[in-house]
Amino acid sequence: MASLAPTVTLNDGNKMPILGLGTWLSLEGEGIAAVKAAIDAGYRHIDTAYLYRNEKEVGQAIREKIAEGVIKREDMFVTTKLWNGYHDPEKIAEAFNRSLANLDIGYIDLYLMHSPMSYKFVSWEPENPDAASVPEFTEVDYVDTWRAMEKLLSGGKVRSIGVSNFNSEQVERIVKECKVKPVTNQVECNPGLNQRKLTEFCKKLDVTITAYSPLGRPYYYEKDPKNVPKPALDDARVAEIAKKYCKTPGQVILRYLVDLGTIPVPKSANLERLRQNINIFDFKLTEAEIKVMDEFNNEKRTVPFTLAESHKYYPFKIEY
Repeated sequence: MASLAPTVTLNDGNKMPILGLGTWLSLEGEGIAAVKAAIDAGYRHIDTAYLYRNEKEVGQAIREKIAEGVIKREDMFVTTKLWNGYHDPEKIAEAFNRSLANLDIGYIDLYLMHSPMSYKFVSWEPENPDAASVPEFTEVDYVDTWRAMEKLLSGGKVRSIGVSNFNSEQVERIVKECKVKPVTNQVECNPGLNQRKLTEFCKKLDVTITAYSPLGRPYYYEKDPKNVPKPALDDARVAEIAKKYCKTPGQVILRYLVDLGTIPVPKSANLERLRQNINIFDFKLTEAEIKVMDEFNNEKRTVPFTLAESHKYYPFKIEY
């Protein structure tokens, strides 16, 4: 039996595994195979999004594993996200129902607002996030979007709601002005951007931090090394710590992020790395080793949303 990740109890009482599988760039057959392999390896937390265009594959993989008797639906924690083009409160229900139908697993455990920034609705086909230009901006208030998301909870098809790519002021505003507190804020978090200040801030509000791109987004680093900082994954200091514990540098990084109190969702379609990434709960870094890992923090983002910097609600204009 594969070992399972421990869980954290969210502010609404629901439990969330403290490590999950990210599925960004996992498309078609790869997406199905990766999710099925992850479930076999012990993953019970899968993170997707309408933008990723792979909700159907994620859902198919889960249904097949349920049919095989490997898991029950209630064993799984599945997250998906509301895309920026659907922030108009009148479009929330339709956007959610599309994700629900794509996944086809009965209900969604966690529904996130993908970012505080709203785009003009063009179609139900999400934009290509790697396109050279961004869609037309709108100024739909993310508080109004959140209030529409709150209404989804009464339907019983979503258990928890949260946010993504929000700064501290935006999270605090939601908490102060709305009825339902976000259970998590999913943000880029890795040794180069360790989010210690945001994590501590959110912790005081009883909001967890979910860490995407936890390994420093090595795919983009390899693709365009001039514009992305070299990740800790390749550093000799991390390799030395890994050697001590008979672990890989990736495992050390994920353990570091868990020790900081975040919930990493690393993406991989490689079977061996899938197994390695979840095999991090049999060791813990010392305070000295955590200080070494802290030295990589340079506050540089590998996912800066540069093309959206002029948006009214662009989240990265303040420190955290």
